Amino acid sequence: MKVGNLELTANGGFSPTTLSKTKQTPIELKAFGEVKEADGSHPPAAREIIIEGDKNAEVHVKGIPTCKSGQLQATDTAAALKACKSALIGEGTTTAQVAFAEQKPISVPSKLLLFNGGEKRGKITWYVHAYFSNPISGAIVTTVTITKHPHGPFGTLAVAKIPQITGGSGSIVSFNLKIKKNVAGVNPISAKCVGGKLKVHVQAKFEDGTKAETEVIRACTAKA
Repeated sequence: MKVGNLELTANGGFSPTTLSKTKQTPIELKAFGEVKEADGSHPPAAREIIIEGDKNAEVHVKGIPTCKSGQLQATDTAAALKACKSALIGEGTTTAQVAFAEQKPISVPSKLLLFNGGEKRGKITWYVHAYFSNPISGAIVTTVTITKHPHGPFGTLAVAKIPQITGGSGSIVSFNLKIKKNVAGVNPISAKCVGGKLKVHVQAKFEDGTKAETEVIRACTAKA
């Protein structure tokens, strides 16, 4: 998806792709995203990601240990894992691009950790932890809230609010994340195959006011 000079890529998949037509089947989910400027310049920072999930997919966290945001703030990757390993539901990598005045942008990679924050009154909370070091240093904890979608062809609504990185000098330019199929005997994400496909709609809101959206559709095979 291209908006002006800004290019947004959202991709992903799940396994297994053969799912029951009537019953929820546990799946492992992979998600990938990339943001770049067509001319290679430093892109604006994404501040909010809104994901509308297929109505035939469900998110469950009851029974998975929980972690609090405060346990992850100001921690590096090892400390975050030590504090909340039992609540870990996914992991991957991410890259931030930092552009200080008068300097060439620098790419800074980090491990990405996804933790369960629990469910309260129908709202599920997840925390995405990244720790960047050199030339910037610090943890970025993104809060994701997941609720039932109020209307339309989608079933879930996930909203991720991304904190500023180095006072706005840093932008997330790519990430990949794998959500586990089973955590503590619970299946975080499950789906059934109705109509031969699962669909996700993604919208990103950027610091400069730009909005970009795209859709990811993946085929599935139905079984009885």
